[in-house]
Amino acid sequence: MKIGARNRLEGDVVEIKRGTVMCQVKVRVAGNAMMESVMTLDSLDDVGIKVGDKVRVAVKAVNVLLIKD
Repeated sequence: MKIGARNRLEGDVVEIKRGTVMCQVKVRVAGNAMMESVMTLDSLDDVGIKVGDKVRVAVKAVNVLLIKD
């Protein structure tokens, strides 16, 4: 599958928090960093993502903010 997002990381699903309609999926990527994705439960079930699965994270952001304290 081709996608337009250029920022791609690989990681492991470490946690899935399910709500009534949506879920939050936490992924551990390189350097032990964590990334999260929010999706519908239907999408989660269609893709078949489970804790322990290896996944690719594609990041496409309109805004990238840098903050220095």
